[in-house]
Amino acid sequence: AVLKRPAPEDTVTASFGKFISEVKPQHLSSVVLHRSKRMVLDSIGVGVIGSTTDVFELALQHCQHMYAPDDISSVYGRRGTRLSPTLAAFVNGVATHSMDFDDTWHPATHPSGAVLPAVLALSDMMSANSKPSGLDFLLAFNIGVEIQGRLMRFSNEANNIPKRFHPPSVVGTMGSAAACARLLSLDPSQCSHALAIATSLSGAPMANAATQSKPLHIGNASRLGLEAALLASRGLEASSLVLDAVTGVAGFNAFYEDYVPQPLELPNDDSHMFLLEEQDMAFKRFPAHLGMHWVADAAASVHKILVGFGPGTVSPAQVQDILLRVPKSKYINRPFPGSEYEARHSFQFNACSALLDGEVTVQSFTPAALRRPDLLALLSRVRMEHPQDNPANFNSMYGEVQVTLVGGDILKGHCDTFYGHWRNPLTNESLRKKFRNNAGAVLPSEKVERLIDVVEELDRLGDFSYTISICLSLLPVLTNTEICQNILI
Repeated sequence: AVLKRPAPEDTVTASFGKFISEVKPQHLSSVVLHRSKRMVLDSIGVGVIGSTTDVFELALQHCQHMYAPDDISSVYGRRGTRLSPTLAAFVNGVATHSMDFDDTWHPATHPSGAVLPAVLALSDMMSANSKPSGLDFLLAFNIGVEIQGRLMRFSNEANNIPKRFHPPSVVGTMGSAAACARLLSLDPSQCSHALAIATSLSGAPMANAATQSKPLHIGNASRLGLEAALLASRGLEASSLVLDAVTGVAGFNAFYEDYVPQPLELPNDDSHMFLLEEQDMAFKRFPAHLGMHWVADAAASVHKILVGFGPGTVSPAQVQDILLRVPKSKYINRPFPGSEYEARHSFQFNACSALLDGEVTVQSFTPAALRRPDLLALLSRVRMEHPQDNPANFNSMYGEVQVTLVGGDILKGHCDTFYGHWRNPLTNESLRKKFRNNAGAVLPSEKVERLIDVVEELDRLGDFSYTISICLSLLPVLTNTEICQNILI
């Protein structure tokens, strides 16, 4: 049967463009404002500490050496360093994901890292008389998050831990384009074109997970979404049906075969409809793939029992066998990780680190920590099972660690909702502690506290971007050695 082509104003794509252009600040409830400000604060913090990594340095050097300097938009953690808006969005996006420390939502994606660097860079670019207020900025940011959530909820496949492509390289690009289109005050048609252009700039395979190239996925999502919005602002057009499923030609459903889209309706003036109101965000306590947080918490509970048996530390001599019961996912099954990037994506490494130390921290991924003889000994004793009742889904999975001691005793740790999950979110105190540790690795304490104040008051500020820019790039970064001596999360 031939599917009937809808009228232009009745398409899913048009409804998304209309939403982006016409949703109002009053549709941001107090809950959405509170949660999104926490996302902004956390994302800045992980971006600032991410500016100390080798992959960020490589990306920054590439941009500085290959492109003519353009001193418009600030760069995380670099004194006096500015780039063009699109390149600043790129390197700051890379910084945000360089340690896999950024927020995660369900269905699985990293929403803030793809959007925040783009809207910050664009704010720097805008003329003094057109810069957004803090509330307008938050609205654009929330639109970018909302578009990501809506698109992923049109697919059952998207609910599971990804297998084929990294979701933020797809929906993150769309979210960045939507947020920037709103900040540029594009009309509904231009907003639709921005999304369609972004679709052509999206996608990255999972083969590059656990490598230095994975952070490029977030950097490109931020940069290319901004590019798409800027191109649409100049009049560039693309498919008017890219988000629909009626043409017989693949659009967004090229990424999700089970994609069944629905129009995105504007809320009534007295109603709210942002997904962030219904579901909070997951904030990580340590820099690793989200799945690692279940096994780390389960292993930490076993650690507490073990230290009660002996001298206050855990020795491999006590342990005969370690069994992990986790979801089946190939790219986070890494028995002997050879780099920090592989370690951040290894059930085995994070379980054994927490079993030894009682926690996983920033320092757990240093070269010295990866080479510890006690850790390597424990890794050699790990087995994995994938129970049928433990799906590869961040909303319903669990982590279980079973340790058999040399004497035959069996200890078990189980976690179905770690601290930081959207069902058990970090308190404001914990989130600020994380931010102070992360941003304080680069910035002086007075600037760290100033950033906390600015983000907290964001919806009540006029031009905030200059203050954030000054805070972010005031001082040169410390060395990795100095950071490891000073950070405890």
